[in-house]
Amino acid sequence: MKMIPKILLGAYLSIAIMAFAAPATLYFNGDILTMEGDSPKYVEAVLVKDDKIAFVGDMKGALAEAGSNANMYDLKGHTLLPGFIDTWGHFALIAQDTFGVNVAYFSKNPPQNKSQLFEKLKTEGRLFNGWIVGTGYSEALLSDGAITLAELDQAFPNTPVLIENISTLTGMVNSAGLKKLGITAATKAVNGFIPVDPKTGRLTGDLIGMPYLTAVAKAVGKYSQDLTFESYRKAEKLYLSNGFTTAQSYEATLADMRNMRLAVDRGIVKLDLIALPTFDIVDELLKTNPNYQFGVYSKGDRGFKVAGIQVPTDGAPQLRLAYFTKPYLDTTGFSKDWRGFPYYPQSLIDKYVKLAYEKNIQYFGYSNGDAGIDMTLAAIDKAIKETGIRDDRRTVIAHSFFVRDDQLEGYKKNNIMAVMMPNDTWLYGDVYPRVLGAERANNLSPLKSAHAKGVVTALHNDTPSSGPNVLFSIWSAVNRQTASGNTLGLEQKVDPYLAMKGFTSNAAYQYKEEGKKGTITVGKLADLVELNQNPLKVDPKDIKDIGVVQTIKAGVSLYQN
Repeated sequence: MKMIPKILLGAYLSIAIMAFAAPATLYFNGDILTMEGDSPKYVEAVLVKDDKIAFVGDMKGALAEAGSNANMYDLKGHTLLPGFIDTWGHFALIAQDTFGVNVAYFSKNPPQNKSQLFEKLKTEGRLFNGWIVGTGYSEALLSDGAITLAELDQAFPNTPVLIENISTLTGMVNSAGLKKLGITAATKAVNGFIPVDPKTGRLTGDLIGMPYLTAVAKAVGKYSQDLTFESYRKAEKLYLSNGFTTAQSYEATLADMRNMRLAVDRGIVKLDLIALPTFDIVDELLKTNPNYQFGVYSKGDRGFKVAGIQVPTDGAPQLRLAYFTKPYLDTTGFSKDWRGFPYYPQSLIDKYVKLAYEKNIQYFGYSNGDAGIDMTLAAIDKAIKETGIRDDRRTVIAHSFFVRDDQLEGYKKNNIMAVMMPNDTWLYGDVYPRVLGAERANNLSPLKSAHAKGVVTALHNDTPSSGPNVLFSIWSAVNRQTASGNTLGLEQKVDPYLAMKGFTSNAAYQYKEEGKKGTITVGKLADLVELNQNPLKVDPKDIKDIGVVQTIKAGVSLYQN
């Protein structure tokens, strides 16, 4: 058989691909919000060809560019936005949580009291590795308060039960579970607490910090790769139903990274997945390959990538584990003048910031209290002085919950992004005035102050530490309402457009992807989300009720409601 010359074969293949290429899609008749610039910009039409945005502008121009075979998609007054980007989240943990029962406020038919919570565990729970696991528990949202060990034992006298708190840092185990874990009143806690009732000397069932994380690891155990991929599909569905086209998994392990890369490469997960490992895991990566490529997608402009290095300084403020310069107002159960504590010495923070700057690895600090933020800022300032590197590395301090006004000057000076979690106001806004005092509580997640100083801000849900609903997070940033209906820090409210930038254009900027994602712009990936209402045009108090109609990833509709 006569061979076809390579040049002709290439031409034949190009013609064949063109012949079978999907027709373009033209979106029109809605509020098409490009998210370009500092103020809202609308266009009449958007044309998508294959996986990219081919035209943005008026209808006449779009029709001329589209040709005769384009699919016409009538938005019917809906709003089209760039797909949402996850700036700080737990993809792998969300996937793992699908093995348990979601009892969080964002679950289907969330429990309103203890009785409903126990009933949900009994009816929906299935034994996994010999345990029933409940996820997303929050005592503040139950009308009759926190569950006790006696109540949990009465409901589940023989089956080991683990209740994971929504904070993902603490939880409760019944007596059968404590026995299986080998925990007694004499067990010494390392990097955390195993509380004992001071009156009775008996365990309360609560586990905080490392004892809790160890219990989760033992309860869930190891499971097959097939089961892992099944959980990834469920997690992806949750992200897509909330308009996300890019997801992140921080505190990613080596196994997480291997599995996520495989899931993306095999097409099991179609979202872009971004892993963010802690410093110890980065050490392992660099030990194996000193030139390991951070920030590079597996498929060119999409796929899987490892973003950089994550270094935490302190813990959750609602648990009084965040590190502050001044003591907590309420120190019950802690030492006098309790200020929280740093996870690691300053020397460790200094070491890894300098490593990040020298090797051009993006640095993601994780700091909550103002003393924790001081540690990260001092390390960054020191690294810049020692290395002489002053260019914008997209350095991030995630949470930045109680950043002071003077600290924001340091953010601006050293090109540090503040990536904040507005849902914390709703979840714990009623707790902070009591444990921190009104002045500090009102300054929780000071988005408006940060923006006023020119600090680039992005937003996150930290799911499953709060719900995955982007519109709820935007509502939280705009209204700053607590679960009880109070307003916390009125002066830090922001407008809906700035809040929306936190999940779109500024989120893309965080990952150095502003040339590929984050706005509806010609040449960028066709990552889009369709909403049933415009967050800029509804009453601000109604933003949380806006629904996702469709999520489009690289031109392909992956979710429709």
